[in-house]
Formats: sequence, structure tokens, C-alpha cells
Amino acid sequence: MRKPAPLFRLSHWLRGISLALCSLSMSALAGPTSLQATFTSGISNGWVKVERWRDTSGNIGQEAFPSDGRGDQSGQRATFFADSSPSSDNFLLYYAPNWNTNSKAVPVLLIHGANQDADLAWANPNDAGDYGCGQQSCPSTGLMQALVADNFKVFALSLAHKNGDGYIWAEQIANAISIIKSQTGASKVDLVTWSKSAFNARMYISSVTQSWGTSYQGDVRRLIMLGGPNNGIDWSFRHGWTHTFAVYPGCGGVINGPTAHDAILCYGIWQSGSQWSYASSYFPGSVQMLKRWDSTYALPVSEQDWYTTYEGGWGFYTHGQGIDAFLPYSLVDDVRAAGTDPAVRVHNLCGNKADIALIHNEHTGPSDGVVFVSSCNDASGLGNHGGSATINVNHLKLGWSSSGINQIKTWLNAL
Repeated sequence: MRKPAPLFRLSHWLRGISLALCSLSMSALAGPTSLQATFTSGISNGWVKVERWRDTSGNIGQEAFPSDGRGDQSGQRATFFADSSPSSDNFLLYYAPNWNTNSKAVPVLLIHGANQDADLAWANPNDAGDYGCGQQSCPSTGLMQALVADNFKVFALSLAHKNGDGYIWAEQIANAISIIKSQTGASKVDLVTWSKSAFNARMYISSVTQSWGTSYQGDVRRLIMLGGPNNGIDWSFRHGWTHTFAVYPGCGGVINGPTAHDAILCYGIWQSGSQWSYASSYFPGSVQMLKRWDSTYALPVSEQDWYTTYEGGWGFYTHGQGIDAFLPYSLVDDVRAAGTDPAVRVHNLCGNKADIALIHNEHTGPSDGVVFVSSCNDASGLGNHGGSATINVNHLKLGWSSSGINQIKTWLNAL
């Protein structure tokens, strides 16, 4: 079997990402956490309060950020974190209007996906400007405002690292739930999650954690997953060298995500560097969601270096280790095998329109442009599956489109 690059092995050893360290037994309560700062004025996008919290357990530390700043916190998030590349033991908790006066008993916690934040995902899909929401023109309000108008107590979590380790995201989700319970007096919280955070929230309610982490505390009523890769993803390995151009700086790339390659020929010059691949310490959460789909949907043989990109080796213009080199670090099958607590009602909201602007959409099978519909809809291991819905939108529109908002409200309002 191919072995990951030394940098990849070292970074994962330091994080302790080993199945031998996973513990499915009951561990300590979430936290301990400490309130670091509170903001109540000058907040954009309709929030009324933002708090910066820190997990003080000593188990979470600084994760690596790309040196060119593409993964940095920006805008008001950098102000709230007091750092553009904050340590992952920090997180932001956002409070929506009427969080303490709206009448519906179960609070709702909104959790963004990779390369998102609480503002862009839930309150202002136009926060990143044109094309930042999956289409050219983006709305200025989102799910947060819709849920507040429907009398829900709404909160949102913003994570420090946009592609962070899933074990850390799961722990901070547990921490945020604990704080919301304390603030509202509620015994359970509803979670609305998107893409990567759907997978990480499922880790929490399935007690897939490390020895220091928090096993499920019985405090989630519903888990709604938007575009969740329930049976994994292999998107960036399926399409030859196409995705790598959008990432490698030497090719003009600026996307904050991993590629299948550690070398590529751009403009007649070989560019190399495992820091932009799945071997990188920049994208620890991405490798945890990998799984092969080539036996279900054939690889696109017309795309350049299609075979070596997926299986590894030298192509005409690229080199990579192949997806099998990284599958030992995937958590997909472990999460599915662990199952979800049957007291948690779980829903999948999936898209089937592969039309995300400015990227090479997944087109080799029905998808939302990123995640196959079959992976999103996969219900294996869901102990209390409340049903799925597939709507005609892409991956980046699931949380703010009218059809998505209406479906989420229907599930939250169900008895």
C-alpha cells in the first residue's frame, strides 16, 4: 500500500488521529470552556451578540494555516477572534435577535461548513460578494433571519480553522451546545449543519471521539444535515488535473482546499509541494471524509491524467499519491458503523443541481456539484432517520434557497 508523505504522517501522529485512540465510552462533559470576549455593538449581518470562547482543556491547539493567507479569518471574524489565524481552541458563538424571548422551546444551533463562517452561511450569503454563495448574485439575508421570524431561538457557531480536524470541530460543537443549554435552560438543542460540519456533528452524536474528547451527552433533539458526505467523497481525485489548477499558487490557484497532486506542470514549469495536497497539515478535516466512489460512478477517462490522479503515480503533467494512500485516515466507515443515538432524529437535505459558478462541478453522477446525491442520502448507521429531501439546488445554495429554508423549517417544526 502506498504510504503518505512524512509530513502527512507526522501531522496526524501529532494530532493522535489513530483508531487506537478513538474512544466510544463515556468521557468528561464538554469543556471546560472560558469566555474570552463579548461583543454587543458594531456587529454586521443582523446578529445581536457574539462571544469568543476558549476550550481550556489543553487538548486543542494551533492548527496550520496556508502561508499566503487564503485560510485566514477575515472581516468581523478576525476582529472577534482577535487574530486572523486563531488557535483552534477558540470558537465564536453568535446570538440572533430574540434568542432569549422567542417562544419555541428547543434552541437551534447553526454550524457552517468548510470555508464558510456564521455570517456567510446563515446570515448574509452575499458577505463574500458575487459568486460567494454558489451563483453570481447573492441574497443579503439567510436562514438565521427566517428562523427568527418563525419564533426560534437561534445561535450559530464559527470555527477557528476553516478546514480543521474533525475531532476538534466535533468537540467545539459539544462545547457550544453546552453553553447554549446553560444560557437558555433547555435540555436539548437542534443542529442545522452544512457539509463538513454535518459529518463532524454526526461524529459527536455517534461518540466517535478521541480519548480526550466528549462522547455524546444526550443533548441533541434533531440533526439536520445539508449536503453531508454521509458515505464519503472523492471529488478532487476524480477529475484529473482540473481541481489542482484552482489550488496551486504557481498555477494561479487561490482555492483553500486540498488537491490530489503534489506536483503539476503549469505554464511550462513544474510546481511541487505536498502542502497543497491531502498530505498537508493545512486541511486535516478533508482527509477524514474521503471514500472511493469509482465502483459506482466511472471515472471520466477524457480528463487529463485521470488514472494516475486517482490511483497514484506520474501522469503526463502531474504526480500524486492516489486516493488509497489517504484512506487509512478516513473516518467515513467508522462513523457509519458507530451509528447515531436513536433519540436523535436525523434528516438529510441534498441537492441535485451541479451548477456551482466558477468551479469544475461533479458531473460523473447525480450530485450537488460537490457531493454525490447517493452519498448525501445514505442512511446507513442513522438510528432514527427522519427522512431525506432532495431539492433542485447546488451544494452552496442548500442553506439559503427558499426550498431549502422551507424544508429545514418543516423538519424543525415537526413534533
